[in-house]
Amino acid sequence: MTTLDSIDDRTAAQAFRRLVRHLRHRSDAENIELMGLAGFCRNCLADWVSEASGGELDRDAARTAIYGMPYATWKTQHQGEATPEQIARMEASIARNKQDAELDAELDDSFPASDPPSITQPGG
Repeated sequence: MTTLDSIDDRTAAQAFRRLVRHLRHRSDAENIELMGLAGFCRNCLADWVSEASGGELDRDAARTAIYGMPYATWKTQHQGEATPEQIARMEASIARNKQDAELDAELDDSFPASDPPSITQPGG
């Protein structure tokens, strides 16, 4: 079975670059809408890139890489004023991210390494 972690880095990097180019092309998909629907946005993606770089890319450099321009420029050209409804959806989505992360941690804690694979791995 192919898993996310078994996809080779070259393939994953190509898919990542395609995602970033798609987000650059779809400037009409505002960050506030992405946050409200999916719980992440371009800024999140840039933060993840910065974190994954091990300090080689600071937040601004990572944002420039994701946006294809300085974030302030993109914001001026493409970002409108958020409505109260958009902000409420974003806040609910962020809360769900936190709940999901807490659930993931609880699930990890509920399956100690001493459990046999037949219990912790499907089909094991």
